Amino acid sequence: MPKKFMKRYLPSPEKVRAIESLHFLGDILHEPNLWHINRHSVARAFLVGIFLAIIPMPFQMLAAALFAIWFNANLPLSVVLVWISNPVTMPPMFYFNYKVGAWILDRPVLNFEFQLSWSWLSGRLLDIGIPLYLGSLLVATLSACLAYLIIQFLWRRKVRSDWQDRRSVRIRHRRLARQARRQRHSDSQSS
Repeated sequence: MPKKFMKRYLPSPEKVRAIESLHFLGDILHEPNLWHINRHSVARAFLVGIFLAIIPMPFQMLAAALFAIWFNANLPLSVVLVWISNPVTMPPMFYFNYKVGAWILDRPVLNFEFQLSWSWLSGRLLDIGIPLYLGSLLVATLSACLAYLIIQFLWRRKVRSDWQDRRSVRIRHRRLARQARRQRHSDSQSS
């Protein structure tokens, strides 16, 4: 079940509470719903984590923790999912978001030429920044909502499958018990 898998790899509430840099949050970390692994908290964690992973911003992990608290999502999973955007995945992901934003704004896609200077940054900030953030918001919203729905669907499917498996085992045990009773009855009549 996904619950066992997640419990194995996510940090325990005690480990997170022991981190001294998080003590400023006070009793918020003692809220049990932030640590539950159920369909709703995990789906909300995917919603928060994937949305913030796709938005180009600093301190994504801090934002994910705050949004997880606000949405009552699984806190460790929300923070871990932000690492979808990492130094390897950021360039293609943000370039795709920029292209989506440029397409929506009906602007031409500019050639990639980066210069580390204030004049280049101030001159290109609006040309690149607006399409990048518009595309990022659109892609993040669609991806996060899709992830939320997929997690809900997969979790329900797994629970339904487990119920059906247990039901078939119960039916099989009942059949075997009936056959054993019939066999004992027929054995006792024949002797």
